[in-house]
Amino acid sequence: MTRTARRNRRTLQVAGAGAAALLALSACSSSDDASSTTSGSSGSASSSGKLSGEVTVFAAASLKESFTTLGKEFEKQHPGTKVTFSFGGSDSLAASITGGAPADVFASASRRTMKIVTDAGDASGTPSTFVRNELEIATLRGNPDKIASLKDLTKPGLKVVLCDKEVPCGAAAQKALEASDLKLTPVSYEQDVKAALTKVELKEADAAVVYKTDVHAAGDKVEGVEFPESDDAINDYPITLLKDAQNAEAAQAFITLVQSAEGQQVLTAAGFLKP
Repeated sequence: MTRTARRNRRTLQVAGAGAAALLALSACSSSDDASSTTSGSSGSASSSGKLSGEVTVFAAASLKESFTTLGKEFEKQHPGTKVTFSFGGSDSLAASITGGAPADVFASASRRTMKIVTDAGDASGTPSTFVRNELEIATLRGNPDKIASLKDLTKPGLKVVLCDKEVPCGAAAQKALEASDLKLTPVSYEQDVKAALTKVELKEADAAVVYKTDVHAAGDKVEGVEFPESDDAINDYPITLLKDAQNAEAAQAFITLVQSAEGQQVLTAAGFLKP
């Protein structure tokens, strides 16, 4: 079976799993809605135990599609709540949190960037890993340069993009390259994984090393190439409630949804690995 055929089959499998996950979430939501009463407008729980108010979530760019889905589901399950996201490079988000930016939840793409927040004393409790992610090469649609391995990215004249070395996807790519004893000079370093992938989608680069989940999310805009060295650079994704959370109870409920069986279905359907 060709790589394209395998990719098409995998895309169909992912789409089917995603649909099943959404059906499961909808069923859960319907059950919750049936037993709910009118919520108040305060940023916490009312005397009836209902949640309300806004929850601000800072999350790694690679979580955008999955967390957006979960955010909408959370709002359906808890009428009167609103989940607001800030997606970006985990290092930049961590710096914003330690710099005083208001947020309730932080979901990072690596333990290292989460440690920036915990070392500053800005986390409430101990962060927990909720998913893992691995790298994949994103090429132009149809893979015209016939890229089949990480080594192929070192071909002369090939325009390759990497995430910045301070960003988790960039650090993971460097780890994979070092494990393969390969040296690669990209045409640019991007601030987060979505920016790196966009370079390929716009045909401004021939390939990028990104997360498998981002290749899945891009659909047929790019071609995905797996490589065995990615096993040496799998990232854990930790999540935590923040110390200065303005809506701690609702924020904790969102974290619970992410960690629940329903939340995990959405995440694994997007290509994330179980923790």
